[in-house]
Amino acid sequence: MTSWEIIHKAFEFIAEEMGVMLKRSAMSPNIRERMDHSCAITDVNGNIIAQAEHIPVHLGSFSIGVKSTLNVIGELEEGDMVVLNDPYISGTHLNDVMLLAPIYYNTKLVGFVVNKAHHVDVGGPLPSSLNPYATTIYEEGFVIPPVKVMKKGKINEEVISIIKENFKVPEVSIGDLNAQISANLNGINRIKQMFDKYGHENVLKTWDISIKYSKELVLSEISKWGNGVGEDEDYLEIGDELKTIRLKVKVDENGIYADFYGTDNQIEGPLNAVYGVTFSAVSFVIRSLLGKDIPTNEGFYSVIKVNAPKGTIVNPNKPAAVGGGNVETSQRIADVTFKALSHIIAVPAAGSGTMMNVMMGSIHRGKYWAYYETIGGGTGARPNKDGVSAVQVNMTNTLNTPIEIAERYYPIMFTTYKIREGSGGVGKYKGGDGIIRAFKVLEKTRLSIMAERFKVAPWGLKGGGNGKPARVTIIRIDGRKEEMPSKFSTILNKGDEVIIETPGGGGYYSD
Repeated sequence: MTSWEIIHKAFEFIAEEMGVMLKRSAMSPNIRERMDHSCAITDVNGNIIAQAEHIPVHLGSFSIGVKSTLNVIGELEEGDMVVLNDPYISGTHLNDVMLLAPIYYNTKLVGFVVNKAHHVDVGGPLPSSLNPYATTIYEEGFVIPPVKVMKKGKINEEVISIIKENFKVPEVSIGDLNAQISANLNGINRIKQMFDKYGHENVLKTWDISIKYSKELVLSEISKWGNGVGEDEDYLEIGDELKTIRLKVKVDENGIYADFYGTDNQIEGPLNAVYGVTFSAVSFVIRSLLGKDIPTNEGFYSVIKVNAPKGTIVNPNKPAAVGGGNVETSQRIADVTFKALSHIIAVPAAGSGTMMNVMMGSIHRGKYWAYYETIGGGTGARPNKDGVSAVQVNMTNTLNTPIEIAERYYPIMFTTYKIREGSGGVGKYKGGDGIIRAFKVLEKTRLSIMAERFKVAPWGLKGGGNGKPARVTIIRIDGRKEEMPSKFSTILNKGDEVIIETPGGGGYYSD
């Protein structure tokens, strides 16, 4: 390994260490147990230098969100730290609170550290701040524009007090925010140590080399795909309608160009995806299909160009609601990118295609509680292998919430947690199976679900069968069964049971 590679790997490990500190310091199970957070390091222009292997939808958006934030906030001094969650700047959705801090070395600005963490509740009318009925971001939660949460090394108590008064579980939210601050401070200290050890100019030179190397390696790999154009579409389930996401992908010696011309206009609902999410989903697919260990930095991202027309589902105008765009539309963008590329190269069949978002909350023992989790499914079969069962698929890289943790902190009791046998698509290579996860509530609770793939099943390829679509059933305490749609909010009474069945992946080749 050459000296520049050693330095580059060290910066990747610094990003990983930031994530470890964030996870271990966090208050919420969503971050501490599910690891719904991401960390990265950039240069002075916001170009990604290194990132940890965290959440795909966060990581790709850093390339957009950091630059957008720098354009808004202006110059940052040593000891400053910016907090924001405005999705039209940070690039995902309101729950993802982003913290950005400058790195100064010998009084000179050399770069930035950044992290995002999914806060379980950022205000708004419904638990967990993912509102299936939202038509604007103002019906989803509290919007934080870029503002300094730290000024010259001191906490800005005014910002903290505003967050306390608007997030519904403030003691948890402030705990998670402190974990994010600590992660960035740790990253800054580690990076300064690297400059001490290897020298200012040498480190900056290494950054340039690693970005150039990544770009050259990506172009070399995609040249093996051959030049070509692939075009296809996939669908979102909006009430009784299907909304189309259409994509044309062009691959040539200059890189990859993804054009979403023909995609339906933005909707009055929460499934619009801001540009950062769209770019992130396309980038994830390309990164997944590359066969080598490639530094995932600005060199990689620079090879991908995405045209997402303004005013569409994949690049809405503010203040369109976007909470579900981050968690559901991102999955569909990934699916349609795989599908379009299937006309050029071999790709897997569709995975479960939903994060199956579960949001709950109420008053318990005199205090408000909010619970959020996503539930995995099956991956699509591959050209030479079966899919994988019961995993988080594509744009999420989180863990599950352990049942013991959920039951300890919240008034819920789980009744089932198992693989949904036979839900993967049939074929020579079978799609992975989904999950059945069921629970009862122990007191009156507000439940919301935001999901997809209830009507349009995950597709198979080359004659392989589709995976089974999702289902959510509520069994009321009096025995009544209610088959629920993919997006809803309802009141559960003590003893009501919720049975969630996630989709399996598509199959590959006919039997």
